[in-house]
Amino acid sequence: MYKTNIFLIVGGVLSIIASLLHVAIVLGGGDWYRFFGAGEELAAMDEAGAIYPKLLTLGIAAVLFSWALYAFSGAGLFKRLPLIRPILFTIAAIYLVRGFGLVPLWLFWPEHVSAFVVWSSFVCMIYGLCYAMGTWQVWNNLRIRKEENL
Repeated sequence: MYKTNIFLIVGGVLSIIASLLHVAIVLGGGDWYRFFGAGEELAAMDEAGAIYPKLLTLGIAAVLFSWALYAFSGAGLFKRLPLIRPILFTIAAIYLVRGFGLVPLWLFWPEHVSAFVVWSSFVCMIYGLCYAMGTWQVWNNLRIRKEENL
């Protein structure tokens, strides 16, 4: 076993918070969709009783929760999950692309930059940096060993 990794633990906790926030949005309804930047279309659909916004948001919550499990596994809190190296790398990349995507958006399409886009991009940058630094620190310890495949 390897040393517990604080960056992946923090990243996992942040992903759990984001997951729970998405569940709260479903429970909060249209006003919560609007407040958290999902847009008027999803908010109106939710208020009209459509199931699509709920399914979409709960799907995002499930993905974020699974990302937390991978972070905790990579941090050494429990047994290693399958494909942990490429999945942790991909999670870090997704968060970082989402976060740093603000830069070209701001430069080339400033009319699409809102307060929500700025703060959510900053949040994703923090999440991505936690996953990236944590994954980098444990990368060699996450190699597949022959005896684990037997």
